[in-house]
Amino acid sequence: MKREPLRIGELTAKIPVIQGGMGVGVSLSGLAGAVAACGGVGVLSAAQIGYQNPLFEKNPLAANIKAIKEEIGKARAAARGGVLGINIMVATKSYARYVKASVEEGIDLIISGAGLPVSLPELVKGSNVKIAPIVSTAKAASVICRLWDRNDKRVPDLVIIEGPEAGGHLGFTKSQLKEYTPEVYREEIRKILAVIRQYREKYARPIPVAIAGGIYDRKDMDQALSLGADAVQMGTRFVTTYECDASMAYKKAYLDCGIEDILITDSPVGMPGRAVANKFLREKKKTEGRCYQCLERCDPSKIPYCITKALISAVQGDVDEGLIFCGANAWRADKLEHVADILQELS
Repeated sequence: MKREPLRIGELTAKIPVIQGGMGVGVSLSGLAGAVAACGGVGVLSAAQIGYQNPLFEKNPLAANIKAIKEEIGKARAAARGGVLGINIMVATKSYARYVKASVEEGIDLIISGAGLPVSLPELVKGSNVKIAPIVSTAKAASVICRLWDRNDKRVPDLVIIEGPEAGGHLGFTKSQLKEYTPEVYREEIRKILAVIRQYREKYARPIPVAIAGGIYDRKDMDQALSLGADAVQMGTRFVTTYECDASMAYKKAYLDCGIEDILITDSPVGMPGRAVANKFLREKKKTEGRCYQCLERCDPSKIPYCITKALISAVQGDVDEGLIFCGANAWRADKLEHVADILQELS
């Protein structure tokens, strides 16, 4: 299938591939800058992005704000003029602060899921930053477009449809995950595209759509584009690249896992997530210590473990005692690759 560039307003990515934002620390400036330089859309993850800063233990918010600006700067230097985005979860504490810091540093695109980004248009007002909600259902797409239209007189610059085979936190309940067969979800995609079409017509402007979740190779991409999408978003495939910011042990966990090692687990804040089975998930030991102020709905007195600590442990290489989020196709990884080779395959 012929590839057309992805156009998001005045931004153009030569290859219609968005690299998924993966936290904590999996997609920082190394990965995002490389993807952007090779013609895709490189995406940082704002989730506890400052975890390597010594300030993080005492003041995670300050460390994260500082790191957002530093990582955007480093990614921009590596991107060779390519398109750069940042994924900022709506469920994040201090969401508005992270959005504003990203705008101040001149990010091209802000992608927001894990909740409805109702306030996002107001937070980027007066800037040229493009905004893209992540949706999993036609209902969510309709609510966001209706609210942005009514309250802000605007529509998304891009919409990302994230399906049930995605990695990390998922926009579905466990029962929905059982119901959504590939064919059932293809029908949901068609419904979402119909919602977006209404607003394209109303505003007489393009609103490109990317499909995410379970996209691993060119065949998967062709199928997504055949449904009417303009692009795909991929996360898992980029983890096992030389340029990925995670530790080698983290990448090896993907390389070593089989399909039977990938499971749905309960996040401490009640959302299901997809991860690689390991000792940590079998035991889920209660972790003690300070709260790192990551998610709005987290009550430290009630959670079984600290997700920030678990994700940091994994990305730094303690893969037995950390949480290793992944997509449904992580088992397909069998070698380390360069970002350039992946994008060449998909172009």
